[in-house]
Amino acid sequence: MLPKVHQETYSRAEVRRQFNLNERQLRSWEREALLAPAQSYSFSDLIAIRTIVELRGKGFRSRQIAEAVESLRRKLEGVKQPLSELRILSNGKKIAVRVAGQKMEAISGQILFDFEVADLASVKTLPERKRPGNRMREAEAWFQRGLDLEESGAPTDEVAEAYQKVVELNPGAAGALVNLGTIYYRDRRFTEAEVYYKEAVNADPSYPLAEFNLGNLYDEQGRLREALDHYKRALALNPQYADAHFNLALLCERTGEALKAVHHWKCYLKLDRTGAWAEIARRQLERLKAVVIQSR
Repeated sequence: MLPKVHQETYSRAEVRRQFNLNERQLRSWEREALLAPAQSYSFSDLIAIRTIVELRGKGFRSRQIAEAVESLRRKLEGVKQPLSELRILSNGKKIAVRVAGQKMEAISGQILFDFEVADLASVKTLPERKRPGNRMREAEAWFQRGLDLEESGAPTDEVAEAYQKVVELNPGAAGALVNLGTIYYRDRRFTEAEVYYKEAVNADPSYPLAEFNLGNLYDEQGRLREALDHYKRALALNPQYADAHFNLALLCERTGEALKAVHHWKCYLKLDRTGAWAEIARRQLERLKAVVIQSR
């Protein structure tokens, strides 16, 4: 087991002071499930709070923001905290996010044209804090740079360097660790990928994407028992994780567990009825049903 990583925290009083909020506002956002009730906040929480403040300043009600957040969690598997994990965009009329180089409206899932939305302020606009906080803000700025480089198709080395800088400044940056792992996974440098994915799980044990990616890695290596374990962990953290059901269905087919595969195909289709992979899931499900019937 890797050692626990210390993560900078901010008290409620500091957050109220930095963002000019009162206790009633924080409690209201907690009731709306925009924030988890807590006595202290991580840097990722600060990013979420800054985003809420920005959206409120653009005229969005807390309820509208909460609906957008819940919609994004349903639509984007593995995304646990949209307000801090995604780049939020808005023109005062719509809340959108940037996904795979495109801008998607949060509630409907529709793709938007560039002129329909504008980026919210950069993380560099977070209120000033003492030196440790400056390192965290610098880490977040490097993380955003890594995302931008990936989106622009920059050389892998440049992208990895940006994420490495994040980890140097904030060893608990699970998002950067996962992205580094994925860079090495795509290059089939599985040993390095495993190290980063495990560090991401250690930094944030409640991050389903890190568990899912470990499952993918072990699946690719033929380490099926370990793959199964991590896919299940991803689902335990996020039962609506459609991709985890998809991969588990395939894995169960490979291990001869037809009934379990049927279960996961059915679960996948409940979550994704019309997506690109839904037709594959239907074909696999029908084929397996026929096999199960013949075996009786």
